[in-house]
Amino acid sequence: MPSPFLYDSPTVNEMQAERVSITGSMLYDLVACPHRLRMDTFADPSKRDPVSPFVQLLWKKGVLWENEVMADLDTPFTDLSGYRGEEQELKTHEAMRRGDALIYAGRIRDGELLGVPDLLRREGAGYIAGDIKSGAGVEGSEDLTKRKKHYAVQLALYTDILERTGISAERRGFIWDIHGNEVDYDFVRPQSSRNPRTLWQEYEAVLLHARAILSERQETRAAYAAICKLCHWHSACVKQLKVADDLTLIPELGRTRRDVMMQSVPTVDALAKADPSEFHEGEKTIFRGIGPATLGKFSERARLLAAGPDARPYLKEPLELPSAPVELFFDIEVDPMRDHCYLHGFVERRNGDSKSERFVYFFAEGATEEAEKQAFAQAWEFMRASRPCAIYYYAPYEKTIYRKLRDKYSDVCSVDDLEALFDATETVDLYTDVVRKYTEWPTHDYSLKTLARYLGFDWQDTDPSGASSIEWFHQWTDTGDETIRQRILAYNEDDCRATRVLRDALQCMA
Repeated sequence: MPSPFLYDSPTVNEMQAERVSITGSMLYDLVACPHRLRMDTFADPSKRDPVSPFVQLLWKKGVLWENEVMADLDTPFTDLSGYRGEEQELKTHEAMRRGDALIYAGRIRDGELLGVPDLLRREGAGYIAGDIKSGAGVEGSEDLTKRKKHYAVQLALYTDILERTGISAERRGFIWDIHGNEVDYDFVRPQSSRNPRTLWQEYEAVLLHARAILSERQETRAAYAAICKLCHWHSACVKQLKVADDLTLIPELGRTRRDVMMQSVPTVDALAKADPSEFHEGEKTIFRGIGPATLGKFSERARLLAAGPDARPYLKEPLELPSAPVELFFDIEVDPMRDHCYLHGFVERRNGDSKSERFVYFFAEGATEEAEKQAFAQAWEFMRASRPCAIYYYAPYEKTIYRKLRDKYSDVCSVDDLEALFDATETVDLYTDVVRKYTEWPTHDYSLKTLARYLGFDWQDTDPSGASSIEWFHQWTDTGDETIRQRILAYNEDDCRATRVLRDALQCMA
């Protein structure tokens, strides 16, 4: 889970202390967005968006998971969760002087550094710090050696405080994750054969960055990114970006590329008016990491944005979509906190006739593996029985989740059958196979909601998002309220229909 500071209700003195302290939660946020730290510290709090229900759910589930872990722990521990501020620090130091084996919810400080590690565990004559997370302790299963940087900088800050106060066992920390694993974070070992930097070096760089931001020696700039949509500064930052005509408003350009380019082309309009060839140096450009083809793509997208309401999307090369008497427009809903796929939705259309459309869904009637497997099996059988047909979905997520479900429930379908379905020419990832490859749009991103709304489609719900659907699913599993279940289904149906709207628009462009 995120840093405990996100859940605590600190005293006034503690809040004042935190204004001049560097905390683990600050570094956690800084890894994702440097501007978030600046806004949290210096911006007008009245300009914050309300905290989204989904973020509140993350906080709640994080706290519940932490409490569950500690309640089930067989090992005796010193519980300091009832203390706050200076009293919490005092109790932590007393426990460490006694040599208590495991300290829960301690608080440690040295100078500007302030940490509230979930766990402090005695090893030898010293202590190492750990956190309890309601997520996996490492990045995706494809590379179990890759530790999460945002977890690492938190643990490293705790370790730094322990070192400075002379009570660190070694430069190492640990995570207890949602899968029940203890994941070791070694701060002195190179991260990989390709990346010789240690996690401690990463921490030191992030700490220096935080100091520079907090002392106002370094300016930061907002950037347009998908990760921002759940941030409480989202509205304020988007307003800043539009006023500044910021380059990150160009799809896929991003913060790093913006920072490389902005000295030569500071705005979208400047890039739209520039001749890309003036930035070429032989077979490269003057912008590190951006080749001529990529620069040309961004230049064209800038022209589309600068053209205003007269701009229209277009095809970059001829496109042929599959023709089939039956079309399925497919979308799933997944709860990542439970690693649980709870809904498979399809809008079925026959012979291209909108009057024939019907919404077909397979809902996991509970947050259990049995319910998940049943819904998956029913959805798989529906797709299998519908063939020959064209299947449309948006982005690789559906394929990724179906592979995970197939590995989890191997008796539902075989590896070969699953791969054959997704590899078929009649099965189309509209984002990967079509939108990114063949088209350009006068929009700030290429999300399904952005493109479908551009085309005139809108969702029935007042708060349509995958994050909201997850929050509704948790409400439904807690209450069994049928109106909440129907809200989930209506949102998923709209996602499927938006996929159909986009497919038809692409066909007209073709």
